Amino acid sequence: MANKDVVTVIINYTLSPQSEYKQMATECASAVKWVKENISQYGGNPDKIFLMGHSAGGHLAALVDVDPSYFAEVGILNPIKGVILNDTFGLDMFEYLSSAEKGEQTNSFLHTFSNDIATWKKGSPLTYFNNVKHPYLIFSGGETYPSIKVQSKRLSQLMVAKKLSSEYYIIKNKKHVAMISQMVFSWNNLYNYITTFIKIH
Repeated sequence: MANKDVVTVIINYTLSPQSEYKQMATECASAVKWVKENISQYGGNPDKIFLMGHSAGGHLAALVDVDPSYFAEVGILNPIKGVILNDTFGLDMFEYLSSAEKGEQTNSFLHTFSNDIATWKKGSPLTYFNNVKHPYLIFSGGETYPSIKVQSKRLSQLMVAKKLSSEYYIIKNKKHVAMISQMVFSWNNLYNYITTFIKIH
């Protein structure tokens, strides 16, 4: 991204099982606050902040954008200009956890979202769809997990129906991990989509 003249901040958050989703999202909101207050010192524009995440990172990027409680908790207004979702998992955790087979993987999600069905809904970005105000760029892999395909497509369709600015791309032949690992190559086409999206908005 630096080679493409995009000032980029890579953040992290406390992982499960040491943390649950609310703490993760609050830490992300706090990181965005730091960017808003400090990025001008690094050549960035505090009025043009885009969030991007892959998998769970995409879930958190979308969640802090649409659930106003997280930026309120860290004491700022939502400063986001646009959201970029790369093969995002968990746009609807209620749907996923309600239908998934119980097993080791499901149990790991319950560490993050608890056994409370109401919490699954509160932790799902699609629950707050009516709060979407910013443009979204959505990617999903052609060979990724079915739940990611279904929920990414649904988000795109909802945005189209409400005439909200969005772009949705299915990246052929890519599985979930490859959707992020392919970005090690600076010539990867996702960069063209991303930089164009940023320039437009």
